[in-house]
Amino acid sequence: MLGSKAVIVGLEGLEVSNDERNFFMKEKPLGFILFKRNIDNPTQVKNLIRQLKECVEWDCPILIDQEGGRVARLRPPHWRKSVPAKCFADIAAKDMDAAKQANYMNARLIGEELYELGINVDCAPVCDLVFEGAHDIVGDRSFGGDPEKVAQLARQMAMGLADSGVLPILKHIPGHGRAKADSHESLPVVDASLEELRKTDFLVFEKLANIPWAMTAHITYTAIDTENPATLSSKVINLIRNEIGFGGILISDDLSMKALGGSFKERAEKSLKAGCDLVLHCNGKMEEMLDVFAGTSLIDDALNERLAKSFAFCSRDKNKSMDIKQAEDNLQLQLAQVMVG
Repeated sequence: MLGSKAVIVGLEGLEVSNDERNFFMKEKPLGFILFKRNIDNPTQVKNLIRQLKECVEWDCPILIDQEGGRVARLRPPHWRKSVPAKCFADIAAKDMDAAKQANYMNARLIGEELYELGINVDCAPVCDLVFEGAHDIVGDRSFGGDPEKVAQLARQMAMGLADSGVLPILKHIPGHGRAKADSHESLPVVDASLEELRKTDFLVFEKLANIPWAMTAHITYTAIDTENPATLSSKVINLIRNEIGFGGILISDDLSMKALGGSFKERAEKSLKAGCDLVLHCNGKMEEMLDVFAGTSLIDDALNERLAKSFAFCSRDKNKSMDIKQAEDNLQLQLAQVMVG
């Protein structure tokens, strides 16, 4: 990882263009993120990942958003239709143990699909709470409104992914659930008191602080910093580190989202200066990427060591191998039994 820059980037299409190849070979991003525009069928995805790894000449992180439900880049007919987090929240209202078991198995199945393709990082689980009156950008992506239950279910998803050899990313720290706007389109402002945030939003991430990666929220929390959203706020990131206790790899949410202002160079610089370890740029637009890379730096020895340690969290344990078809059948049976019970 030494020699790479502290940035994860996207690309435009189904294969690496000549311009992208030359750019990636020169700039050496730490890794890449895939979206629907990059995905057609399993053979194509595997070839694309091979091309990306050849650009940086190592087995780099390949990210995707495969939460299940409406946020799923892999979809039928080539991949199974997975259920949203709310499904497991509904089961938990009747039987928490059954919900945890079903959620773990669902995550294992997601992880198996990703691992087979060569994708080694999933931007999941969503750890944000559901709040009445909030924007539905979180909605059914959440495991519910109870911090304790959300933390338990999110941990099961994280462990299911890890046991399939895929690194999970908690999102969106320190909590996106209260937002009344979509940060893809504008900057949400949360005015809840610090006391209330500690008892709810922050508590979920505190209980999951040993998960190795987390993604920041592009949200301004006026109780902490009235001027900067979390991604750009040293005050919020100090709270994440010192109060919530998250010591892992902190990656920004997408720098191209409209919640952030300024040039892309400034966004990258401010994110890293505030305390993010890595920045994320998703849309694959070359002009924007040039600016982002101008605002990033090479990974140093300390971050390199922390990154290597983080990947030790996920190991494809042969003792946890499973029959995919049987696991899928068992999951569907369990979901059906609990929901009608």
